[in-house]
Amino acid sequence: MSKVAFIGFGEVNTPIDIIINKCKAAEEALKAEGLDLLSVYPVTDDYEEKDIKKALDALKGQDFDSMVICIAGWIPTHAVVKITEQYRHLPMVLWGLCGWREGDRIVTTADQAGTTALRNTFYDLGYKFKYVYDIIGKKTNSKKVADYITAANAAATLRSARIGMAGYRDMNLYGTLYDGSSLKRVVGPEIETFEMLEIKQRFDKITKEEKQAVIDTAMAKWKFLKPAKQESMELAAGYYLAIKSIIDERGYTAISLKDVDGMKKLLGFPPAPIFMLLSDCEKVATVPENDSLGNVTQLMVKALTGQCGAYLEFYEFFENSVIAGVPDYVPAEIVDGEVTVMPAAFGELAEGILNVSKVRTGELTMCRLFYRDGKYYMHLLKGEGKTPPKWEEAGWTQPAPQLPGLEIFLPDVEKFAQNVMCQHYIISYGDNTELIENLCDILGIGIVR
Repeated sequence: MSKVAFIGFGEVNTPIDIIINKCKAAEEALKAEGLDLLSVYPVTDDYEEKDIKKALDALKGQDFDSMVICIAGWIPTHAVVKITEQYRHLPMVLWGLCGWREGDRIVTTADQAGTTALRNTFYDLGYKFKYVYDIIGKKTNSKKVADYITAANAAATLRSARIGMAGYRDMNLYGTLYDGSSLKRVVGPEIETFEMLEIKQRFDKITKEEKQAVIDTAMAKWKFLKPAKQESMELAAGYYLAIKSIIDERGYTAISLKDVDGMKKLLGFPPAPIFMLLSDCEKVATVPENDSLGNVTQLMVKALTGQCGAYLEFYEFFENSVIAGVPDYVPAEIVDGEVTVMPAAFGELAEGILNVSKVRTGELTMCRLFYRDGKYYMHLLKGEGKTPPKWEEAGWTQPAPQLPGLEIFLPDVEKFAQNVMCQHYIISYGDNTELIENLCDILGIGIVR
């Protein structure tokens, strides 16, 4: 995690020990949340502005991606702005501490006088910031501060992210397209397209021994409901190694493949086990069908939560829930129990290795980045994932496989359906809505509920 500048302020006439102790406690609380701080305090409004100059000197030349402006007492606005204006491009948290109780009375250093003088000023100056305040007798809001800093770090990470895309616009879909210039300007990632011919050329150079090593290690961890053909195993291992070499060379943190019109049609091999190996062994975000903004959403979720950001797509809507599943694979991270696979064929496609694992249930967050009328938005909502009823997709060889999926209960299925933006949505476990909202606020992305 990147360093965070922590600047503590207090008025020159307030007893200095009080300001120092309050800033110290806030600093320790943020360290306990896992933040790496570059701390400067106390900064006062002394007439000669020695503290301001001292703070600017301490910050000069240092590497940090965000700032916590900690207000431990009343401070004239100018004393803060003379520092923040030098870093107006960075996300900030305006954090007001609070007073305390002594017997039957409250003692205050007028922390919220300082923050309320600053909040609208920060807005008028065009800062990207979050206003957080503490309350006497309540737990400090250090987690809320840290969550915004996590989003700031995620925004910085996305600026240099690279996504590898084998082919483009699988099945001629519209919902998976993207505009490169606006994506780079607003969110940050670069999507680099490479040809499937390059995968095949690298595959042809991989030895039988190299393929078998993958089969004997990574693929040996899978539970096979019935044996797969040796040829299928070798194809999965070989294509995985070919794509891995591209990822290693170019530093991709996410990958998508031309699935139906590419791997399946041209190379004759459904890529489900390739995605599994890439996700589980290389820890890259994976989504099929050249889903550009699906990949970007995954990187946003992963940078915020550390989770893989698995994709699910929708099969059926009910009054209070939806069936969401996948026709190919899920990462091991979201599997409940053993990673379970079987050989299977769908329609006219060649036989492949299909993931039929159970998916973990529980509270989850669903989201999808989309682009509309020149602006980016995030469709964001919470749900409860439960074990789905027995279901199958028509077209699989019988007995049809039980595809990985969840029955996701939503607050308002009709509202979700009228706002749904694509067949693919990215899930993460727990309530991550505030983290995602913070990142979208920093990047200037609208929220749709």
